[in-house]
Amino acid sequence: MDNKRSAIVMGATSGIGHEVALILARRGWRIGVAGRREDILAKMSDEIDGVVAYEVIDVNTPEAVDGLHKLIGKLGGMHLYFHSSGIGYQNTALDAGKELTTIETNCLGMARLVGEAFRYFEQHPETDGQIAVISSISRTKGLGAAPAYSASKRFTSHYLESLCQLTSIRKIHNIHITDIRPGFVKTPLIEGSNFPMQLDARKVAVSIVDGIERRKPVITINWLYRLLVFFWQMIPRSIWIKMKVK
Repeated sequence: MDNKRSAIVMGATSGIGHEVALILARRGWRIGVAGRREDILAKMSDEIDGVVAYEVIDVNTPEAVDGLHKLIGKLGGMHLYFHSSGIGYQNTALDAGKELTTIETNCLGMARLVGEAFRYFEQHPETDGQIAVISSISRTKGLGAAPAYSASKRFTSHYLESLCQLTSIRKIHNIHITDIRPGFVKTPLIEGSNFPMQLDARKVAVSIVDGIERRKPVITINWLYRLLVFFWQMIPRSIWIKMKVK
């Protein structure tokens, strides 16, 4: 991979985002990392070859857009925007705070930064750009155990599909969109849960980077989850809503 290619990883302080940043750096990308925890970001910048800049960014604030442009400036440009900032809860009690915070981060925060990355690439047609975003297999059906989370991932996936169509409508040829749909990954996001078929974050990140470098429009990880989703989406709504999925 051309070592002049630059990537920004939003949500690089933990989980999939952190692992993806490490792998991209090892493969010769110049990386700018962003998130809310400055101590981790500074340590990554100091200790990891290829991580050349960082910016403290909270996706839930309007100032996040300015932070993104500051980080682009530090890198001298951007070829890949990778968005991994997200939260989620099992929330059968339907706690309003958890539901609204999830929607704010996973929907509003995502659209704020992904939309700005799209506008950046549109304004720089000389740049062959890519936007890659973590959604989830949870987008397939509404999950009663995690209503806001599953709904937010459906929003994310539809938003990305809409951007793909928008590039066609407006004949924008330099923007490529990748929707990443992992299964349940062993990260702090699901720590303490009993979800089955949990995947190793580092292996998932390798598959993600492989898919990004091949410009795949949709990445579902792994083959077991691809099979699961195939049958899952075939379950009629009338049956699905009666199933006790926890």
